[in-house]
Amino acid sequence: MSPSDQQLEHLYQQATERTLTGWQQQPDIGNLLSAPRYAQDKFALTAGITPVINAEIQSLLVTLHQLAAEDPLADVMPPGAVHFTFLAITPPHYDTADAQDDFSQLTQAFQTITPLRVRLEKLRLVALPGQLLLAGIPDAYSLAMRAAFTQQLLASPWQNALHQRYPHTPLPPPFWHSTLLRYEAEQLPLHFRAFFMQHQHRFYGAVDAPLKLVMSNYNWSKARVIAASP
Repeated sequence: MSPSDQQLEHLYQQATERTLTGWQQQPDIGNLLSAPRYAQDKFALTAGITPVINAEIQSLLVTLHQLAAEDPLADVMPPGAVHFTFLAITPPHYDTADAQDDFSQLTQAFQTITPLRVRLEKLRLVALPGQLLLAGIPDAYSLAMRAAFTQQLLASPWQNALHQRYPHTPLPPPFWHSTLLRYEAEQLPLHFRAFFMQHQHRFYGAVDAPLKLVMSNYNWSKARVIAASP
């Protein structure tokens, strides 16, 4: 395991440990969110992959949907929209996926790192207070290309959008993940916590797919491809 892999493993474990400590201190869901975690009627520019998911991930999503049944606060990833973010580029401030702004400089930067097929291995659940992530370890080339893509955007007119999207996160952002569950309260309820603790040491295989640049809503259930790796 490379030093970067070890660092990422440590970050995932740290995030889960902080969450478990918080759950012990607050056994209920806490306050409801005053607004949704993400603007559900807006769109953002994002780079990521939409892989064919294996049977283990399919089963995981089925179980999460069953646990979320009839709970209006639980927002589980639609099975047909599973994606893993490479780099989110803008906040969700576009009114439509068909926005016709000038993306030429962005697509040119995208073309400098493609063709690129991103692979994530050792997928596992990572717990945040009100969310469950499926996070993995990227291949070394994808890791390098994301760093290069980020630096290009930070040296371009897209830098402000990137800082707005990640106001409190180092760039490039450390996690490689898909958000499987968002809960519209401060903390997850007990049945989701119990599920996580039962499965937190399980691995869910790997995914890989060509990189895409898309205009998407928050969970990629609505997305338009701007550019794609061959």
